[in-house]
Amino acid sequence: MAIFRVLLARYSCVVSRGRSYSSMSELRGLVLGAYASENEKVNRLTPFGQKFNDQVTSGKLLEQINVAGPLKVGQTRLLWNSSPKYPIVAVAGLGDAAAWDVLDGLDGVRENVRIAAGAGVKALTAEKVAHVDVEDFGGQAEAAAEGATLAAYRFQEYKKLEARKTVAKVSLAQECSGADDFRRGEVVARAQNWSRLLMETPANLMTPTIFAEEVTKKLSPLGVQVVAHDKAWAQGLGMESFLSVSKGSDEPPVFLEMTYQGAAADQKPLCLVGKGITFDSGGISIKAASKMDEMRADMGGGSVVVGTIAALAELKAKVNVKGLVPLCENLPNGRANKPGDVVRAMNGKSICIDNTDAEGRLILADALCYAERFSPRYIVDLATLTGAIRVALGFCVTGAFSTSDELYSHLAGAGAKTGDRVWRMPIFKHYNTNMTDYSGYDINNLGKVSGAGSCTAAAFLREFVPKSVPWMHLDIAGVMNGCDDQPYLVEKGMTGRPVRTIVEFIHREAAL
Repeated sequence: MAIFRVLLARYSCVVSRGRSYSSMSELRGLVLGAYASENEKVNRLTPFGQKFNDQVTSGKLLEQINVAGPLKVGQTRLLWNSSPKYPIVAVAGLGDAAAWDVLDGLDGVRENVRIAAGAGVKALTAEKVAHVDVEDFGGQAEAAAEGATLAAYRFQEYKKLEARKTVAKVSLAQECSGADDFRRGEVVARAQNWSRLLMETPANLMTPTIFAEEVTKKLSPLGVQVVAHDKAWAQGLGMESFLSVSKGSDEPPVFLEMTYQGAAADQKPLCLVGKGITFDSGGISIKAASKMDEMRADMGGGSVVVGTIAALAELKAKVNVKGLVPLCENLPNGRANKPGDVVRAMNGKSICIDNTDAEGRLILADALCYAERFSPRYIVDLATLTGAIRVALGFCVTGAFSTSDELYSHLAGAGAKTGDRVWRMPIFKHYNTNMTDYSGYDINNLGKVSGAGSCTAAAFLREFVPKSVPWMHLDIAGVMNGCDDQPYLVEKGMTGRPVRTIVEFIHREAAL
């Protein structure tokens, strides 16, 4: 008879149907799902879960989990010794998708599956189970793979081997449908986990040069052309705005250019541009010491760009993509930018640097100018650009600024599917006037008025976007870290958001 335990004790040896396990890491666990609305007194298993209950446990699984009443979404209960193949089974609550508020704008069915799959993986890895099979949750294999894979991630590269936690290997349970969907979910979630790793790595171990090397190692085997341009190359193109930020650091700048050719050569590429500040002290306009360490992830936009390209390449998406990531550090040495300095961008516009901590827009300006050379169908830039977006939207929303209703519509639809909230912000001409109404130079990197900091930052970038090219700027500072809206991101820290949403957005826009 299966033994159900809500509160778990730790065992050094587990015996299941005659087989002895010297460590929990030898175990294979299974994650199943159960529905229950607010008014229901019992749980209802998914079709796969019901089959497992009837054929493998002779009804005991459902009987046991119902002892403690209905499962709330993300709540788990563990069943031991249920079968020879799965000595431990986690049943995770799927809740009721109808409970989601329509104003959340999310696909509640998919999001609850992610939450449940992630909770099941979390419960099993807490028991040091290293092999976890996940069911398809009633035809939602892609969302199941996403939640499970994201939940399995751990950042522990620099811990002693004996001090590291179990990292579960996640697979789709045999006899489940949706193998192709599961693989897609697994691919995009792994790409997001890679972006999380890049963002989380300490700045001394993720310099511009190292970032470029890691990207080359990852993307080149996937058929992506990666070129790491040096300082001399950028000087030759007149990228003074980008290079001015790098002057404060002894680490050489790198302008990373990536080309993924998944469609016919005559198809115009889409262009992804990512902010690549591998550490941001603020420069001469130095930041407060509190939480400055988080600025190792100020290249989050660049990390999302490379993660997105990795996923597209692995999925063999039939699109052409140009990825651009200007990489440098923002530090305050004797050569650093000073407030009031004036530099020129690649398009010839002069920029007065009123605040050296508004450096992300300076490096993105030259990248946006460079993008024009490829005649892109559209440009999307991503950056942990402003603290102001956190003030406006909090810690669980990406702020979107777009010159194209169509692009934003695709993004909103993608976010609804993937569970990443996005919100459209204004880019009124009024904001551009605040940035450009100066007699001594063309544009100021701070602007004349306080407030609307994320909007004025977007207005600054708009001055460097090629004319007649649809453009969208995503300020992802609010989803860099500190998010509590996605419990399947079990590992606290950098999130890698919104990699999955950008992959989905690209597929929707290209009608793939």
